[in-house]
Amino acid sequence: MKRMFAGLAAAALAVAIAQPAAAQFGGPEATAVKPGFLLPPGEARILVFRPDIAVGEQTTGGMNEPNADWTRTARANLLAALARAPVMQGNRVTLAPDLQGADSAALNDYTALFKTVAQAAFSHKMFPGNRLPTKKSDFDWTLGEGAAALKPLGGDYGLFFLTYDSYGSAGRKVAQILGAVMGLGLMSSGVHIGYAGLVDLKTGDLVWLNADTSMGGDPRDAVGADKRMAQLLEDFPKKAGTGPTGTVKVDVPPEKKPEQTKGEPQP
Repeated sequence: MKRMFAGLAAAALAVAIAQPAAAQFGGPEATAVKPGFLLPPGEARILVFRPDIAVGEQTTGGMNEPNADWTRTARANLLAALARAPVMQGNRVTLAPDLQGADSAALNDYTALFKTVAQAAFSHKMFPGNRLPTKKSDFDWTLGEGAAALKPLGGDYGLFFLTYDSYGSAGRKVAQILGAVMGLGLMSSGVHIGYAGLVDLKTGDLVWLNADTSMGGDPRDAVGADKRMAQLLEDFPKKAGTGPTGTVKVDVPPEKKPEQTKGEPQP
């Protein structure tokens, strides 16, 4: 299983095979905003960290088979949908660039840290069952002031998001029907989870977090990607004043081709 499944995705996927994802958290979705937080009026500079996007097929036995073509298509569609998203209009949205050396390591470290902090917020604040007494009444999570080192990459706020889809294969759907007919219980077919979060890069504070363990919209097509992005950005922080209107362009670096294995024939 790929590294991107770390955090919420890994936890949700592990149980979603055996039971509906909503059952894990006691509800299908949750959103939280840091009390009193508003985006500044005017144009907000938002740095989009490399999103974790994965699309595959769920086998009859419930395992996931990654599909590189589906993932590539979903990635392009979701980034285009991000540029069209109404809540992004009037902001400057920049996709984190490809970096090398220490800068790349720092970006990866903060991406991993965000996942850890987000997972803690999901577990101890947003979904019932394991809430910490000290976290029930507020939304106080941070990546630390060191996150300010990421501002030169092009944003005052960092947007992270993850989507994971495993579409039920024909065999899985047949098994689901047979299981119900034979009284073996309802077997899940397909897993569709996602979450997004916004970090104030000046303070490192997590200011908004949204998760849905039963997402809609098929990111493999443009219409479905728009629906998925709207769900990911649900209850996105509002602005303190009226912001400028306009379109958003998300610059997407070209997809890297996999390195050719030594000895393979040249195309």
